[in-house]
Amino acid sequence: MLDTKISRREFLKVAGVSAGALAIGHMLPVEVAQAAKEAGLLDASGTGYIPTTCEMCVWRCGVRAKVKDGRVVKLEGNPLHPHSLGHLCARGQAGLMNTYDPDRVLTPLIRVGKRGEGLFRQASWDEALDLVAAKMLEIKDKYGPEAMVFSSTHNLSQVQFENLLNAFGSPNYGTQRSLCFNAMIVANQMTYGMEEPARSYADLEYLILTGRNLMEAISTSETSILSHAIDRGLKVVYVDPRFTKTAAKSTDWCAIRPGTDLAFHLALLNVIVSEERYDRAFVEKYTVGFEQLAEEIRPYTPEWAAPITDINADVIRRIAREFSDAAPHALAHNGWRTSNFENSFQTERAIASLNALVGNWGVHLLPAAGEGAGPLGVPPQPPYPRASAMRLDGVPWKYPLVPFKLGVFQELRDAIITGKPYEAHGWFIARQNPVQSLPDRGRTLEAMSKMDFIAVVDIFLNDTTWFADVVLPEASYLERYDPLLVVGDKVFIRQPVIQPQGDAKSALWIYKELGKRLGLEDYFQYVDEEDYIRQQLAPLGVTLQEIREEGYVQLPVEKRSEIEYEWNTPSGKVELFSSTLDNAGFAALPTWEEPPRPPAGKFYLLTGKVGRHTQFATQNNQLLHKYQDEPRLWMNPVSAKAMGLADNDLVKVTSDVGEVNIKLLVTQAIRPDCVYLTPGYGHLSKGLTTAYGVGASDSVLHVTFTDQISGGQALSQTFVAVQAA
Repeated sequence: MLDTKISRREFLKVAGVSAGALAIGHMLPVEVAQAAKEAGLLDASGTGYIPTTCEMCVWRCGVRAKVKDGRVVKLEGNPLHPHSLGHLCARGQAGLMNTYDPDRVLTPLIRVGKRGEGLFRQASWDEALDLVAAKMLEIKDKYGPEAMVFSSTHNLSQVQFENLLNAFGSPNYGTQRSLCFNAMIVANQMTYGMEEPARSYADLEYLILTGRNLMEAISTSETSILSHAIDRGLKVVYVDPRFTKTAAKSTDWCAIRPGTDLAFHLALLNVIVSEERYDRAFVEKYTVGFEQLAEEIRPYTPEWAAPITDINADVIRRIAREFSDAAPHALAHNGWRTSNFENSFQTERAIASLNALVGNWGVHLLPAAGEGAGPLGVPPQPPYPRASAMRLDGVPWKYPLVPFKLGVFQELRDAIITGKPYEAHGWFIARQNPVQSLPDRGRTLEAMSKMDFIAVVDIFLNDTTWFADVVLPEASYLERYDPLLVVGDKVFIRQPVIQPQGDAKSALWIYKELGKRLGLEDYFQYVDEEDYIRQQLAPLGVTLQEIREEGYVQLPVEKRSEIEYEWNTPSGKVELFSSTLDNAGFAALPTWEEPPRPPAGKFYLLTGKVGRHTQFATQNNQLLHKYQDEPRLWMNPVSAKAMGLADNDLVKVTSDVGEVNIKLLVTQAIRPDCVYLTPGYGHLSKGLTTAYGVGASDSVLHVTFTDQISGGQALSQTFVAVQAA
C-alpha cells in the first residue's frame, strides 16, 4: 500500500494553490534545449531561431521561436508551413506565456483534501505513476477494463494516448468532436465518403458561410486566404444570428433565426433545381439520387422559407441565382457546427448537396489532404486485446452511424451518472477540460463525483484538473517533442526550444512510464522521445538532425494529371440520396426538421469563438487576458429596453439546468430573440489566478441535446430567461 502521509510543512506547500504556490514558475533557471544546441541552431552567444510547431489551438501552425539567454523571447510564423504562411495569430504569439505562466504545475500532485478544495501535495514521478497504475489496475481487476474511461482533446501525442487506452482494453473514449463537428463529419461521410474535403479559394467568386465565423476561427491560414480573396472581389454571404467580424467583411449578412439554416439551404436547392441552374453534366455522371432530391425539395420554396428564417424570399432567390451563376466557382462552406441544433446534420447534408449541384468538385472541393501520420514509421507492438464490453456512449448500439473515433462525449458523461449499461469507476483525462466544455456543468461534476479515481495530464490546474486525485504535469509545447505531423507534402516536427521547467515531462514519456507500470510495456517500444521520432523517420531515410535544422522534411510528391473523381460511398458517387442513411432508418435526403423555439419571455442562447482565445484553454494566458475585455452577455437594444435593462447592468441568466450572473452588453449586433455568451470563462479552479472570477460559464447554462444521427451536441437549442440581478 502506498504511503500518502505528509508533514504539515509539505501540506502548506500546496494548500495555497489559489496564490499560485504550486508553480515554481518562470523564475526557474532554464537552459536552451540540448537538441537545439546539437542541431547548431544557435550562435556563439546562445541566440537563434528554433523551428517547431504551435499548440495554442488544433490548427498547429509552424513556429520559429527566438531564443536568447536561455529564454524564449519571441514567436514568429514559419513561412514554410502551410498553416502559418509566415504569420501567427494573437494566440500563437502569446504562446510563450503558456510556458512561462506562473500558474504552471511543475511537479506531480496528489490530492489530500476533498475533491474541489484544491488541496494537493507534491510528489515524485515514481510515487504519482505508481499510484495511478495501482488504482487503474484495481478498477480493472474488480470491474473490468471498461470501467476505466479515457478522454482527450485532439493533439499530436493522441496516438499514444489511444495506444494506452486500447492496450488497457477499455472501449470508453471521450473526445471533443461531438461538441464541435460530428454533424459535419457524418454528413460528409454519408455524401462524399470522407470526413471533410479540402477547400480551395483560388478563383472562387461566391462563398456562403453558415455560422462559420472564419475571421475569428482557429483555422488561421484559411482566414488569411479568405481575406485576400475578399480583397480581390470574392462575394461572401454570411448566415448567422449574430453580427461577427466575419459578417463585417461579408457582402450579405443574413441575420437568420437560430435553427433554421436548414430551411435556408433547402430553399436554395429548390431554386437551383426548379430553375434548372444545376450542373447537369456533373449531376448525371457523378451523383446518385437527383430525382429523389428534386421531389423532396419541391415544397421548400423561398416563400416557404422566408417566415421560418426571417430572410426575405427575394433575398433567398437572389442568393441562389448568384451562387449558381458563379458555378463552378461557388462554394457553400460546410463549417463545423452550423446552427448548433439537432437538425444540424440535415443542414450539413443540404450544404453538401448544394455543392454537388453546382459541380464545384475538383475546382473548390478537393480530395481530403490526408493530414496525419502518412508514410511515417511506427514503433512495433502486439495486437490490442479485444474490448468485449459495449461502449457507454451508445456507439454503435444507439448511434449506429457515429464513427468510433468521434463518439458521443455528452452521452458518455450521462451514462456515468446513470450507471447504465454499467458503472464506470475511473477516469484518465489528458489535455481536456470536460468541466468547461461539456454542456450542463452540474452533471459533469456529478459524473466526476461518482469516480473512484481521476488522473489528469495537463500543464495547469484547469477546472477539470482541480477535481483530480493525481495531476501529472506535462511539459509545454515549447519544452517537448511530440510525434511528427504530415501536412500536405511535408513532415513537420515539434521539438523542445528550452529544457522543461521543474519536473514537467512530455506525454510520450508519461504514457510509456505508465504503460510499464500497467504491464503494457510491449505497446511502448521506444527508448525515449528522440528514439520515437527516429522510428517515425526511418522509412524516409531522414535523420533526426536533418529535421531539427529545418523543422520539416519534404516528401516525394506524386503528381496527378487531374483531380480524381472518386468517393468512398456505396455507389462510388456523391450520394444525394444516401443508401446508408436509408438502410439505417433515417431520412436519406436533406429533409426539413422543425427546430424548437423559445417560449415567451426566453431567448436563444448563442455561443461562438472569439479571435483571441481558443475554446476553454487560453483564458489564463496573461498576455491574451490583458487585451481581452471581460465578457458580457450580448442583448439587442429592443429587448433590453423592453425589459428595462441598460448597458453594463448586472443580470441573472437562467436555463433549465443552471444560472449565472454577468454584466450586459447592449448591442445591435444580435437578433432581438437571442443572447450571446462567450465560452471559456467562469472558471471554478482557483489554480487559474488570472482567469478565476472572470466572466460566467456558458456550460452552466447549456442543456444537453443530442442529434440521433451524428451524435452532435445542439448547443444553441438552450433557452434562457434574463432579468436584473
